[in-house]
Amino acid sequence: MRKLALLSVFLMPFSVFAQENDCMTRTTVPEGKLTLPEIIELGLCRNPQTTASYLSYESARLSKNANYASYLPSVNIGANASLPYRNEQWGDWSYGASLSASYLIFDFGKRLSDLNQASASWRATGFEYDETVQNYIYGLIGSYYSLLNANADVKSAQMLRDVAQTARDTAQKKFKAGSVARADVLKADTTLASRDLDLERAKNNREIAKGALLAKLSFAANQDIEIADMSSDIGSLADTKSLDELFEQAQKTRPDLLRATANKDAAWHRRNSVFLSNLPSISASGSVSWNDTPSETYGAGTDNISGSIGIRASMPLFAGFANLYNARAASVNYDRAVEQERSTQDNATLDIFTAYQNYKTAQTVLKQTETLLKSATESERVTAGMYKVGRATMLDWQTAQSELVSAEKQNNAAKYDLYTKRAAVALAVGDIKAELEGEREDGEK
Repeated sequence: MRKLALLSVFLMPFSVFAQENDCMTRTTVPEGKLTLPEIIELGLCRNPQTTASYLSYESARLSKNANYASYLPSVNIGANASLPYRNEQWGDWSYGASLSASYLIFDFGKRLSDLNQASASWRATGFEYDETVQNYIYGLIGSYYSLLNANADVKSAQMLRDVAQTARDTAQKKFKAGSVARADVLKADTTLASRDLDLERAKNNREIAKGALLAKLSFAANQDIEIADMSSDIGSLADTKSLDELFEQAQKTRPDLLRATANKDAAWHRRNSVFLSNLPSISASGSVSWNDTPSETYGAGTDNISGSIGIRASMPLFAGFANLYNARAASVNYDRAVEQERSTQDNATLDIFTAYQNYKTAQTVLKQTETLLKSATESERVTAGMYKVGRATMLDWQTAQSELVSAEKQNNAAKYDLYTKRAAVALAVGDIKAELEGEREDGEK
């Protein structure tokens, strides 16, 4: 069943992680570097939102199972004991017991419609759970890449600070040698101070990104967490599939589309059930009772055991036009569900198109920033060499360093933005599972 297949994607890692690592009750982050799949498993185990959504799914499943009761007999048992009081005198105790059963033989398919409606509602709740899980996973992916980006910015800031320190030391040596003015040393000091400030800001941003990821994992934000970096070899289904292929895949895997279809089916069965409730129904019934009445009591001497069997037919004739209005309301609700399915389809198409175009743009931006970074790195290296031999000024070197700073930041942002945009395509299609498998394969490589 397509519904259950989607659920198993998320429930299997959740159960394995919960049993082996006791993640739901732990208060500290696991030690060692955590990969993205491990972060996802840990988050799914601890996140209260996905757990609540799963419990809603379980509630809908149990409600659906309750509708099978209409295909089974209804059996009731009763017992009584009474002590009569008459003319200021108490009589003797009398006892009785009864057993009755009834079974619906025929109702023109109403109970089948009720069961189909409950089944469709259960499927819709399951797809809603799928959507909740995928949205949560996408949020975790975004926080994971944000922390990686922040880590990369800290490394870049430290590297650029070292470059500024080298420039300052070089200017100091040349000043002592009398080949440059004091102004060069002051400029180098200013640049070094600016790089120190950039480094502190990068570290602060890293702490904020770390806290955001910890909060999504339901840990205290002041704890520490280590995550593994991603491979630079990016490859996914989105690289080779066309938009038409993505649209076709979304029809099979996107939860909100499947939920809209299930809600439409539930409304259709609800409309049929309301209509069929106005038709006759035929039931069989039977009962047996036992009474122990004292001999002096009026009516004594009748049989202690009695019973009956019969067939009953019933049909509603008039209920103040309630049945008519209920039927019309159910029909309108079905029409609304059809329009909601169309609206969901339109929104899904736009989501996929937007995510796909953003991903393609992010690929181009990454290539451009890589070229920019390569050029800025070479320019800084050449300018540094020229300054050391007196063929460039400190201002030229500072300009080259500033360009390198900008190129480093843009390249870091573009790299992890591409990862996020790729995950956005997977979310738009409704197949985060394929994205996670791609990340796992990249990590193994």
